[in-house]
Amino acid sequence: METLSFRLSASTRAGGTRMQAIVGVVASGNLEVLLERAAPADSCMIDITTAAHGFGAVWEAVVRDFVDRRPAGGLRISINDGGARPDTVALRLAQGVRKIEEPER
Repeated sequence: METLSFRLSASTRAGGTRMQAIVGVVASGNLEVLLERAAPADSCMIDITTAAHGFGAVWEAVVRDFVDRRPAGGLRISINDGGARPDTVALRLAQGVRKIEEPER
């Protein structure tokens, strides 16, 4: 397993009040993403655990693009990867932000 960590500046804080959200399932080449409100409002911390070694530059490009495009400030994101493609990673991250912005039920 390879572990990657990124701390990125975020221009916009994630909306809503939900404290955490989880999307995806680690199975069949997918991934699980846990989002928590546990970072300073101007940054996004992302920790990735993956069995696919040597893709750090790809992961960095995907998460930087995500933080540039989405309101990710204040979030700590944990990703457990089961071999997902970059487009699936981007989709799950976007779903996670939408879910954390939903009202608590």
